[in-house]
Amino acid sequence: MVLHAERERLVEYGKRISQEKLSTGTSGNLSIYNAEEGLMAITPSGMSYFEITPEDIVVMDLENHIVDSKRKPSSEWALHTVFYKNKPDIRAVVHTHPIYSTIFAILNKPLKAVHYAIADAGVDEVPCAPYHLFGTVELAEEAIKACGNSKAVLLANHGLLTCGKDLESAYGLTCNMEFVAELQYRSMSIGTPVILNGQDMNQVLEKFMTYGQPGGKKGY
Repeated sequence: MVLHAERERLVEYGKRISQEKLSTGTSGNLSIYNAEEGLMAITPSGMSYFEITPEDIVVMDLENHIVDSKRKPSSEWALHTVFYKNKPDIRAVVHTHPIYSTIFAILNKPLKAVHYAIADAGVDEVPCAPYHLFGTVELAEEAIKACGNSKAVLLANHGLLTCGKDLESAYGLTCNMEFVAELQYRSMSIGTPVILNGQDMNQVLEKFMTYGQPGGKKGY
């Protein structure tokens, strides 16, 4: 089976995004890019994450040519491939519809530095891309344009996209951005949040470069 290890990881993490309520039903999608093979493994369209098997994962190149699968790829395949083409250091993309992040996407508002954990995205503000119909090339183009140097971007009236060096880091970034979004929402409900300034965030971003064990996970 082509990209067997990648397919197994996507099955595992698909269940996690559902169990942890980062997406509901069959919504959301995940992918892993194997740069050596020039192939992407991506979750199939419209299937329950608890029913997907490794054989259901679609393997395709970045030009939408299916290499190995009996299934249709996620309708958001272009949203994934555009990130691999424009961010050559990333190897995984996670697109979800978590409640608090999606609330700010509905407001067309960015996530701000209400907590230093936002620095996990490599920036002090996570932008929101303009609305376009899901599953379109236009959405993909606007998302990568808005994302810039960030590893996360909100999609207006839609959801959240994160990317990383591997699936674990992209998934962890999703969780961190939802954490920041919830803090921003809740603090706004009782007052005006104090936003960390540029100097504060530059210090955080610099410290993040050496935080944790070599090759290990962050745990702020």
